This record gives sequence, C-alpha cells and structure tokens, in this order.
Amino acid sequence: MDAEKLEEIRDQERKEDTFTPMPSPYYMELTKLLLNYASDSIPKADEIRTLVKDTWDTRIAKLRLSADSFVRQQEAHAKLDNLTLMEINTTGTFLTQALDHMYKLRTNLQPGENAQSQDF
Repeated sequence: MDAEKLEEIRDQERKEDTFTPMPSPYYMELTKLLLNYASDSIPKADEIRTLVKDTWDTRIAKLRLSADSFVRQQEAHAKLDNLTLMEINTTGTFLTQALDHMYKLRTNLQPGENAQSQDF
C-alpha cells in the first residue's frame, strides 16, 4: 500500500472515461480489512484511506453515469470491463430494477396479440 502509487491510480481513474484496471479485484475489501485491523502498522494509513475512498467514489460515479446512459439509450447489453464484483453489486439492484421497469413499460406500450379492438 504505497500512497504515491494510489495517488497515480486515483488520478488515472479521474482522467479516463473508461474504468482503469485496479491493482487487485478485491482492492476495497483488502483496504478495509487492513486499515480496520492493522492501521497502526501501515505508514500514511489516513492518506491511503482517503486515496482509496476517492478512487472508489470516482469509479461509482462513472458506473452510475454509465448505467444512466445504458438505460436512456435502451441498450440490450453492456461491457463491464475492469469493474470489481463489489462495484457491480453496488449498482446491481438499481440497474436490474430499472431494466425490469423499462421492460414492463415497453410491453405495455406494444399492442398484444390478444388485444381487442375498440372499434364498434
């Protein structure tokens, strides 16, 4: 856990439009465990905590923007390159509910095969 390396990762994540690869797919879980139970043994623990949180916030903001764009453009699938499972799970419930609502709206707007005409 090198503060300078984490600062580079944070800055890179802020510059890029896409998600950058993280040093570990479990970076957030490992950081929380290490800083919660061994912060006295880690130099610059508070700075590291802040840098990882900043990186997390940037990635979650990107994920929300991507999900919003995905829903607005009515896409059928999305690539989740360089996302961790924890990041995906953060927005998974929201995204699946939004897609379910969109599906219901679309199916209600399309005339059904058994729909009866209102012509008299």
